[in-house]
Amino acid sequence: MPTFLLQLSDLHIREPGRLAYGRIDTAPFLAQAVARIRRLPQQPDAVVVTGDLTDFGRDAEYAHLQALLAPLAMPVYLMPGNHDDRARLRAGFADHTYLGTEGFVQYSVAIGGLQLLALDTVVPGASEGGLCEERLDWLATQLDAHRDRPVVIAMHHPPFRTLIGHMDEIGLLHGAQALEALVARHPNVERIICGHLHRSIQVRFGGSIAATAPSPAHQVQLDLAPDAASAWTLEPPGFVVHALEAGGRLVSHTVASGDYGPAYPFHEEGALID
Repeated sequence: MPTFLLQLSDLHIREPGRLAYGRIDTAPFLAQAVARIRRLPQQPDAVVVTGDLTDFGRDAEYAHLQALLAPLAMPVYLMPGNHDDRARLRAGFADHTYLGTEGFVQYSVAIGGLQLLALDTVVPGASEGGLCEERLDWLATQLDAHRDRPVVIAMHHPPFRTLIGHMDEIGLLHGAQALEALVARHPNVERIICGHLHRSIQVRFGGSIAATAPSPAHQVQLDLAPDAASAWTLEPPGFVVHALEAGGRLVSHTVASGDYGPAYPFHEEGALID
């Protein structure tokens, strides 16, 4: 049986009725994504949310997020981003015991035929991310323990330059080189999946692929000028489905999360419709 891991990222949920950046209500966008997930012909074995679950890491925001995610029937694995607060995340989702009780939010879970390793890149009080020796040692131990399984590493800050200048300034500023060397020693790492960028971006990394996911709400403006303004747009929202066939490779599909009508056939009575 194939394994389907769905990735959401950068939800930026506010308290009910509050707007992110004074302009966008992110909650209906997440509700739209959840509805789209429930309509997928192949239901995910699990969902992982790669950070920025809320906008300010407040208790009321986590309570709102919990209500919005409630319709999902499959396991949902949460990770903090730079907009989150570890302690309040744990308090708001006390039944999510994989989050632990203190320290970094890092965990290893088996999902169908793959192993998901969640790596915490948060630097409290800062927008940029980092990986210290303790976090990398944990990852090295987990990778050694799962050499016989396809591995997906999930993290918030992408470990590569995207050429979107204002986002690279708050990217993974410490530990990326050590992470790449570690990944290169483990060819069973199928993907490093990230958030933070609010766009779909892919790059070769340590002999694998590192990729970011779009947001189900707003996207970061695509402007590759070094001095480009920090801005967001309402480009089509989305999420990513990572599909692994038994004995095969991981294939990633970016999915638009809106409602774009029914599917229409190419053929009728055995022939291409003229």
